[in-house]
Amino acid sequence: MRFVKAAVLVLGPLALCACSGGTTPGHETSVDAAPLVSVSANGRAPADPAAPLVVHAVRGTLTDVTVTSADGRHLAGAVAADERSWRSTAPLGAGEQYTVRISADDGSGGRGTTVESFSTRSAPQTLTAVLTPGDKAVYGVGEPITVTLSLPVHDHAARQVVERALTVGSTPSVRGGWYWVNDTTLHFRPQDYWPAHARISASFDLQDRPVGGGVYGGAPSRISFSTGDKLLAVTDAGSDYLTVYRNDQRVTSIPVTTGKPGFATRNGIKVVLEQQPEVFMNSDTVGIAADSANAYHLDVYWDTRVTWSGEYVHAAPWSVGSQGVANVSHGCTGMSPGDAHWFYTTFRRGDLVQVINSEGHRMEPFGNGFGDWNLSWSDWQQGSALGQVVDTAPAAVAPPAAPAGLLRPEA
Repeated sequence: MRFVKAAVLVLGPLALCACSGGTTPGHETSVDAAPLVSVSANGRAPADPAAPLVVHAVRGTLTDVTVTSADGRHLAGAVAADERSWRSTAPLGAGEQYTVRISADDGSGGRGTTVESFSTRSAPQTLTAVLTPGDKAVYGVGEPITVTLSLPVHDHAARQVVERALTVGSTPSVRGGWYWVNDTTLHFRPQDYWPAHARISASFDLQDRPVGGGVYGGAPSRISFSTGDKLLAVTDAGSDYLTVYRNDQRVTSIPVTTGKPGFATRNGIKVVLEQQPEVFMNSDTVGIAADSANAYHLDVYWDTRVTWSGEYVHAAPWSVGSQGVANVSHGCTGMSPGDAHWFYTTFRRGDLVQVINSEGHRMEPFGNGFGDWNLSWSDWQQGSALGQVVDTAPAAVAPPAAPAGLLRPEA
């Protein structure tokens, strides 16, 4: 008991100096292991989270320093070669309460441990992220993961911080990567499509950690979803037939019509965005004058959307005579009502629709839907701030019940 009492008398409570308790950025937050000094940090202004934490031994040496946040996270740091100071090697969190446990030796046989605490200022700006798809539903194998940030991130180093805070897990695992579409949007896709019947999760967690420029991470976010069968529809605008493949096996071919000259359907790979049983289609919304011979105003049924600009796979009873023969549409893929209903009930969001041999432009990668798969894997990798391939770890996500696929009998 005398040894413990002596240790307390030698070291005393440790003094927490208010070097960064003010508003000047870049100053250290210092904790002094000062003998016989009893100064409490309670009531001090919160410290600058952008500054490092430093523990000083005014006399003697430090034997151990442990810094822990209120939620149990340890702040990494290292003792100097002379053992008289300790400096954090990881950033402090914003708006956090920290406990500092310091053990020291006064050089004269006195040893002891003391505990001090301090807080950091709240972040002036926080960065959060909305991830999709976030409804835990079953999607097609072409569905990318999207991230929409609450603040623009242009700086390359800050983008690297954001990417490190993003994790993707899947069962089975895949090789994939992030692509910065713009300052507020990222997409993640595998090198190839997602496996059929995969379980996938993604998260963003940068809470209270610095991003750069005075911005800190806000509340974390997490999503999960799964994939069903691999469904691919290949529309050949040259032959006017659409061929459906399920898990790479041909299911059926359907006579269709695609865009006529001046309205040619986009070539390339598209992803189903949404589906509606009925859509009122108005040519005014796509710049076709009401008095034009190409004008249209009609209710259209069994609509599967593949671009935001208005390209659908849908029922077109008015063009049944041209389906399988000629291209007469305004850019959509039209088919008979029966075939359109089957397509509508078989395909889901995230399934793949590819157009070949059209005289139209190629599907853009971004901005008009999910054209992500039109970029080569090597080009996709150039969009990552880290330049790293992501190997997804198995995801701890319970698989939702996959609905039975509706196979159409061979036509």
